[in-house]
Amino acid sequence: MTERVVLAYSGGLDTSVGIGWIAEATGAEVIAVAVDVGQGGEDLNVIRQRALDCGAVEAYVADARDEFATEYCMPALKANALYLDRYPLVSALSRPVIVKHLVRAARQFGATTVAHGCTGKGNDQVRFEVGITSLAPDLTCLAPVRDLALTRDKAIDFATRNALPIETTKHNPFSIDQNVWGRAVETGFLEDIWNGPTKDVYTYTDDPTFPPVADEVVITFEAGIPVALDGVPVTPLQAIQEMNRRAGAQGIGRIDIVEDRLVGIKSREVYEAPGAIALIAAHQELENVTVEREQARFKRGVEQRWTELVYDGQWFSPLKKSLEVFVDDTQRYVSGDVRIVLHGGRATVTGRRSDASLYDFNLATYDTGDSFDQSAAKGFIEIYGLSSKLAAARDVRFGNGVDLGTQGGISG
Repeated sequence: MTERVVLAYSGGLDTSVGIGWIAEATGAEVIAVAVDVGQGGEDLNVIRQRALDCGAVEAYVADARDEFATEYCMPALKANALYLDRYPLVSALSRPVIVKHLVRAARQFGATTVAHGCTGKGNDQVRFEVGITSLAPDLTCLAPVRDLALTRDKAIDFATRNALPIETTKHNPFSIDQNVWGRAVETGFLEDIWNGPTKDVYTYTDDPTFPPVADEVVITFEAGIPVALDGVPVTPLQAIQEMNRRAGAQGIGRIDIVEDRLVGIKSREVYEAPGAIALIAAHQELENVTVEREQARFKRGVEQRWTELVYDGQWFSPLKKSLEVFVDDTQRYVSGDVRIVLHGGRATVTGRRSDASLYDFNLATYDTGDSFDQSAAKGFIEIYGLSSKLAAARDVRFGNGVDLGTQGGISG
């Protein structure tokens, strides 16, 4: 029986050539798998037919936009996932849902190998291969660009020789990956980290320098998930898409960052994530109102570790699953409304309300009606500072007290 290889297929030059390249190099039949995670572009049926025309024996296509938004973007929102405090995991989040469909196709069509188009110096090779073997330890992985020396020049030559139905002359100076959660741009002149991004880098966002009139939106959350915008019910996918449109029109979510890749190098990346950044800002503020102090402090460390695990390709890891149980528990009372103003590149929270709020007006007010017992503060401070007070007294006793000096003092 002929071996079969499942190939993650985008419809572009490299993966189209990869179908025949893998077949020639390994003798295997190739099944192309295209997964729509909101990247836009061509219709899935067009991509499917191109895969077949390029030599695939089968073509598996999946509209995974709702699945991606609900099962991958929403956990990231609940975790306020921002790698290096800025990047909302645009590419990292899409890889596990693509992996899931690759493995499903491998089982459906009897494949023993799964192939992807990643190079040997990026994060995605790790995300794909660790994800694949986490779901199906028996499958092997293949990367034609990395393992079979499929360079761009060779890809163009192969496509021309074999008259493949793919455009081979255009060369975008950038490497672009996009989905409903955002857009990632790298390479080209951006590799010189002194060069500023030019206007042609951006697609999801308008120039924030000359914004339209400010846009005010009320986002309603239930258990950490956006369920309505300005009172109109939305699905997670609709919430992201609508916030992409409205925040993108205000130039929100542009990120220019030099980040630490898993493989040990630093890489300059430009991202656009208008919906993600606006939704995270609103979600964080609703948590400020509804999550208890010590729980919130601990959650920040959990969020960072969760984010690092997902960035590093560990979506299916035991630790990530365990951390997610904690995150989900913290969302029990994260329900309510957040009013946010979108304008000139900024998403600014201006109001918040929740039936589960821990904010007590009568405790917080400095006006008449204050219910805070200020007489309790004196004893609290004495007990709270007792440990430090004892340690300071010991320092003085052993000659190690703080030297206050005399500089700047007044003598008489």
